[in-house]
Amino acid sequence: MEEMKHSHEHHHECHCENSHEHHHDCSCSTEEHEHLGCGCHHHHHEEGGLKSKLFLIGATIILLIIAVFIEKNYDLATWQLLLVYLIPYLLIGHETLDEAAEGIAKGDMFNENFLMAIATIGALCIGFFPGSDTEFPEAVFVMLFFQVGELFEGYAEGKSRDSISHLMNIRPDVANVERNGKVESVSPEDVKIGETIVIRPGEKVPLDGVVVEGNSALNTIALTGESMPRDLNEGDTIMSGCINLSGVVRVRTTKSFGESTVSKIISLVESADKNKSKSEAFITRFARVYTPIVVFAAIALAFIPPFLAATGIVGEGTFGENFPLWLNRALIFLVVSCPCALVISVPLTFFGGIGGASRNGILIKGSNYMDALAKVGTVVFDKTGTLTHGEFAVAAVHADASCPDHPSHNADNVHIGEYSDKEKILLHLAAHAEHFTTHPIGAALRTAFPQEATDGCEVTDVEEIAGQGIRAKVNGKEVCVGNKKMMENIGAKWHDCNQVGTIIHVAIDGKYAGHIVINDTLKEGSAHAIRELKELGVEKTVMLTGDRREVGEDVAHKLGLDECRAELLPTDKVSHVEQLLKTKPAGKTLAYVGDGINDAPVLKRADVGIAMGGLGSDAAIEAADVVLMDDDPRKIALAVKIARRTIHIAHENVIFAIGVKVAVLILATIGLGTMWMAVFADVGVTVLAVLNAMRSLGKNRLFFR
Repeated sequence: MEEMKHSHEHHHECHCENSHEHHHDCSCSTEEHEHLGCGCHHHHHEEGGLKSKLFLIGATIILLIIAVFIEKNYDLATWQLLLVYLIPYLLIGHETLDEAAEGIAKGDMFNENFLMAIATIGALCIGFFPGSDTEFPEAVFVMLFFQVGELFEGYAEGKSRDSISHLMNIRPDVANVERNGKVESVSPEDVKIGETIVIRPGEKVPLDGVVVEGNSALNTIALTGESMPRDLNEGDTIMSGCINLSGVVRVRTTKSFGESTVSKIISLVESADKNKSKSEAFITRFARVYTPIVVFAAIALAFIPPFLAATGIVGEGTFGENFPLWLNRALIFLVVSCPCALVISVPLTFFGGIGGASRNGILIKGSNYMDALAKVGTVVFDKTGTLTHGEFAVAAVHADASCPDHPSHNADNVHIGEYSDKEKILLHLAAHAEHFTTHPIGAALRTAFPQEATDGCEVTDVEEIAGQGIRAKVNGKEVCVGNKKMMENIGAKWHDCNQVGTIIHVAIDGKYAGHIVINDTLKEGSAHAIRELKELGVEKTVMLTGDRREVGEDVAHKLGLDECRAELLPTDKVSHVEQLLKTKPAGKTLAYVGDGINDAPVLKRADVGIAMGGLGSDAAIEAADVVLMDDDPRKIALAVKIARRTIHIAHENVIFAIGVKVAVLILATIGLGTMWMAVFADVGVTVLAVLNAMRSLGKNRLFFR
């Protein structure tokens, strides 16, 4: 039988299927986190590491209390007291001292560990200078609070990683593959494309594929945030990372594990912090310059004033008499000056923001895109698959007077809209005539009248007329479904429709019976998305589409978009975006929202590319900077809110940390600062900044109006 080619007169934007080959190595091991610039190497604390750290802190506190008790109740020599305090000091500070020594050995001495080591060793030694009080407890406290700060950092970073790891946890451990008549449990990496895997209830889907047998329901919340399970039937595509809830299904794999949805998501998450934001780059550059300046300034503060006093230029007394005072101030200066709060909290804030976004099905590929999202002033949309579903559906049925209204068949219970008897009959007959076609218009008609497959009507003499439509006999009536050319050829007096869409004309026994309007349907959240973006201060919303002008303008009018450009090729879209980039306001960015391979060039060119349908389009997910996992346009505004909140928290930390440090540094220089102030300005500020950074993990949720 010759392959039928439907030729209804219709125009729609070409939505390319995935035809983009890409290759990348997926590594699922998380890189060790390293705070650059300050040289702080903060380890990722596993549960055992946190318990060990807590034990060390607890033991140190007890030993410190004992040491203070001994100092208050026993008259010991200074060197004996030093030995007493060295026990808790070395217990809590040995890791810091080791890393400081390691940094010196590697030529990277200007780091946080070096600053902590030199400040605390100086505090231990200062009591041996004439006229100076011992500061043994202060030295232990500095190390103790430094470890408390690291504990908070480890917990906060662990929480942010946990918020992302719900995506990591979708990685399946095993695949049950059919080989030689048996089901074998193998690693997903060992399954080849085209092999059949069996997925039982409760199991994670290990690989992308097509269901060849069985029905079930899927839990997709880990991928899309969608709480409602999705029905799964034969012929449906299935994505790795989902959880099979009910029936056993057999799936023919269509992608290798490295190319599967779950691998791509894990790869995106793991590389999310590789692209440094402008704020992070500033902190890194700042720390690299700042640390050596502080060290040399502290050395100058310790030696220059005593030298000036000894020579009689400023002050009085000998070098030895003045040196302990200025050494104490220099040590306070060193403890205060370590930029730990900045170097830890700013990247942690961005990492938390990325984690918070991922909870909502928004994958942001790097923290630099947080900056771009927060400054969005223009949003450009593709139409098909982005603001609309990209699927044909019946929008209206208009029956003429000549259409029969007393059918010999059951035309009740049309599942969309409220139709008159004549309209139901028109839709019913058209759906039957289109029973055998695979064209999207035929599928839309059958979907609008699902009873056509089961109502027992007889369909015979089906004929495909190239360039016109389909003719068939339904219960003995000759039904012609097609374009105006078909109507003219059979002598039916057709008339046009003022409603936007693809018009399908229907004639019954040679007489014009009416027409059906087929159109792409708007996504439920599209209008809400545009409205909320404008409430967030987005100044311009534009739609670029390859569809007909009247179709594009109709969608733009319904959604309240500012501009619409239609009948565009992919290269035309790039040109329009280039022009918008030139005319955008200073300090604002342009975001492009699209899907499919035809949008890849524009997604790359925009300041921030947002992929809709990222799970179905390889080209989009690779070209985009942000991927919305569930195709919901309302998530665009949510992504902007999360980005702005994250940037705001980072700015709060920078201002707070620098403000406190500058104040205490000034006090230390003029002699009003104490070691306790230094401890607060370093460790206390760090803890507060980290706690503030954890707010970026807050539960940002999408509320539907």
